[in-house]
Amino acid sequence: MNNIKKSDILVFKKKTYFDKRGNFKEIFLKKNHKVKFVFDVVSKSHKNVIRGLHIQLKKPQGKLVTVLNGKILDVAVDCRKNSSSLGKYFVFLLSSKKNRSIYIPEGFAHGFLSLEDNTIVHYKCTNYREKSSEVGIMWNDRDLNIKWPKKKLYILSSKDKKNLSFNEFRKKYL
Repeated sequence: MNNIKKSDILVFKKKTYFDKRGNFKEIFLKKNHKVKFVFDVVSKSHKNVIRGLHIQLKKPQGKLVTVLNGKILDVAVDCRKNSSSLGKYFVFLLSSKKNRSIYIPEGFAHGFLSLEDNTIVHYKCTNYREKSSEVGIMWNDRDLNIKWPKKKLYILSSKDKKNLSFNEFRKKYL
């Protein structure tokens, strides 16, 4: 397994085993993580869907993100008050073919763009989701200036269309 670290975000490259039946992939090995996961989530998205950028404030979540089918552009924004990389974003291309997972620690806003239809993403989370504690940051915030692929139309939830700018988030919560 090859591990890469970017501002406390870990990228795990794992081996895929192939035979005449198909393939076998290991997603989570406890010996590779010092955190305790309590909650698993799976999402299925159409091409050009953006989910996020989401963060839990009262009970922050660390997330181990794995793509089970399809491909995503995964984005994590550092929202940790005393971090030297506060307000910086990190981008990862994850796909079911590459068999990489990323671990995003607590204190990061997270979101992704689905690059293919029927994209299935699995998250292992260190804390339960608490709806009243969830805050969203705009995917296209000018100050963050995330380099998303150029598309005419992205698909967002009505909730994500109302997310805060990063400056509004920082003034209100940090």
